[in-house]
Amino acid sequence: MEHEASDVWNSGDALEHYVGRWSRLVACELLAWLAMPARSRWLDVGCGPGAVTETILTFASPGTVTGVDPSEQYVTFARGRIIDPRAAFEVGDAMALNALSATYDAVVAGLVLNFLPQAETALAEMARVTRPGGKVAAYVWDYAEGMYLMRRFWDAAVALDPSAITLDEGRRFPLCRPQPLEALFVDAGLEDVQVRAIDVPTVFSNFDDYWSPFLGGQGPAPGYAMSLTEERRALLRERIRAGLAIESDDSLHLTARAWAVCGRR
Repeated sequence: MEHEASDVWNSGDALEHYVGRWSRLVACELLAWLAMPARSRWLDVGCGPGAVTETILTFASPGTVTGVDPSEQYVTFARGRIIDPRAAFEVGDAMALNALSATYDAVVAGLVLNFLPQAETALAEMARVTRPGGKVAAYVWDYAEGMYLMRRFWDAAVALDPSAITLDEGRRFPLCRPQPLEALFVDAGLEDVQVRAIDVPTVFSNFDDYWSPFLGGQGPAPGYAMSLTEERRALLRERIRAGLAIESDDSLHLTARAWAVCGRR
């Protein structure tokens, strides 16, 4: 069976259930690392349903936050859920941002860069709209090793269907490692570039809490799961379950590693 990547991004609820709840934990660590002053102007590139924007509003005391995403569904979802007057959302392209140069104090992209066809162009745009001395930052999952909820999925999927390896994010996204991320930011002309790991707990109340987000169809792994027949999906489900250490209270305790990178304009 041959597979071709065809990622779907159209349900805010499904994405929130899948990775939004864990992305927020990473975003909290990122914001503490950036240590931007209160009332800064922020841009959230590839904001999706608004997880990072909401975290900025809660923990960074911003003056304003603008979230930009190409998905009208995500932008509509974010607008309906986040009613803070400091926040605004718009449909837009990360590789051609609709903002004047030197507009923002901090520009961030959470779980976005590896999905863009031209990450270099997007980062150049992020740097362009950042004021001199401002910060540009991003984070991506460590798909190859430390993002265990996805790593367990793909290890089981490839064991059952070797051709699925072409969709495995660990193989598909070589950008999601420290050296390529650092090189991307340095090549964009950013200064004081740093990369660090951010590890967050991903605790599931039971196996269904782990498995059900893969049925939402948002992104590579859920997209693959929903492309299978019910029989093959059930085989994958049980293969994953057999490889997990389930606690006596039925809970699952995994961790998720993200690689975060920051540079100064």
